[in-house]
Amino acid sequence: MHQMRVKFTRHARRRAKLYSLAEGRLADLVREAQPPAGTQTILRDIPGVPYPVKIVVAVEEGCATVITTYPLKKGRKA
Repeated sequence: MHQMRVKFTRHARRRAKLYSLAEGRLADLVREAQPPAGTQTILRDIPGVPYPVKIVVAVEEGCATVITTYPLKKGRKA
């Protein structure tokens, strides 16, 4: 199985930097999730970040483009 390419939009890079989220770690989370084609939302806990992180990606032909990412300030809904 080949590894999915992960790209970041300028907006996603700025959000990652704003919230001190490492792009490499976010890319790893996207690859681990193996999202299907289309626009997908990934929620994950990252050590050192007090809230779950939301990653919105658009997937097409083995390439995932991270559209935005940010911590959920209100936490996860039950």
